[in-house]
Amino acid sequence: MNKGKYVFAQLVEFLPQRVFDGLVLKYSGNKHVRHFTCWNQLLCMIFGQLTNRDSLRDLIVAIDAHSRKSYHLGFGTSVTRSNFAKANENRNSKIFEEFAYYLIEIARRKNTNDNFEIKGKIYAFDSTTIDLCLNVFWWAKFRRAKGGIKLHTLYDVVTQIPAFVHITAASVNDVNAMDVISYESEAYYIFDRGYVDYTRLYRITNHSAYFVIRAKTNLQFSRMYSNKVDKTTGVKCDQVGKLTGFYVSKQYPGKLRRVKFYDQDSNRDFVFLSNNMDLSAEQIALLYKNRWQVELFFKWIKQHLKIKSFWGTSENAVRIQVYSAIIAYCLVAIIGHDLKIDRSTYEILQVLGISLLDKTPVKELFTNVDYKDVKELNYNQLLFS
Repeated sequence: MNKGKYVFAQLVEFLPQRVFDGLVLKYSGNKHVRHFTCWNQLLCMIFGQLTNRDSLRDLIVAIDAHSRKSYHLGFGTSVTRSNFAKANENRNSKIFEEFAYYLIEIARRKNTNDNFEIKGKIYAFDSTTIDLCLNVFWWAKFRRAKGGIKLHTLYDVVTQIPAFVHITAASVNDVNAMDVISYESEAYYIFDRGYVDYTRLYRITNHSAYFVIRAKTNLQFSRMYSNKVDKTTGVKCDQVGKLTGFYVSKQYPGKLRRVKFYDQDSNRDFVFLSNNMDLSAEQIALLYKNRWQVELFFKWIKQHLKIKSFWGTSENAVRIQVYSAIIAYCLVAIIGHDLKIDRSTYEILQVLGISLLDKTPVKELFTNVDYKDVKELNYNQLLFS
């Protein structure tokens, strides 16, 4: 069926173009456009992500080098540096944002599994800062002589797909991003201690959801009773009590669970707080251990997709590029599922990135190839931070 088609053209078939066209119509993305449409723009952005282009000039040079193939790749006939730059600057980034979330839902649904020990929806929330030159990205104020943006990401631990990405200036405090999360009943949310804000944590409890967070060293906690623990598992204590500080006791008036855990690999003690009274202390520690997956996601996407060097300087262009990276990530995850490719997302991306202009069926690219030497996203290392 795919005989004679470029690999990139085969990948594009996995994108729901009708949905994208509906978003373009919603935001009038193709108004007054004659040649370089939003769909052409999206495909060029994905091509740049998968081929790891460093700049807009680099991307245009790569496209121009294969201009005879542009029609078959879906780029259109008028891909120039100027009209590409204008498209990234002027076309509504909401088109790409909403399309990214549509693909996120597809990727999460396809990658759902029951292999994780704790059943239910499990999310790790954290942020990463991307430094920018303030003279060029004037809108991204961070410090006096430095610019930057933050990617606040809610990462689905079970499916290994980012469920939510919120872009802010780097100067925005991390805890403020907790206000834009739509908490789901019975779901688990994992935070590092930088997100200790008892008013916001109590809001999670009021949504009938659960949290696991690493406690700060100045925790004021009064024990009401203790649960039995097996100290051979690393759990030192499992207590139920309440906060005792004057302000924090009003911010979080309910019961909390305090679990102290010794991690043998790092030779460190960790203290966790949770509002879940049913899980074992070992499971509380396991949930926090998997918080590191969001850190590995940040490392992966910074190394293998383009979100550190940008192809435009306006805020709109930066947002389009970030959401295009998420679209590319989800596309690779969807392809891996649909074609039953038993490889990691990194491995799939590496092979696709050097094969986009080949005419081999995608499935054949991953047949009878040994990838055992690839070492990426090792979740058994650096689990605690």
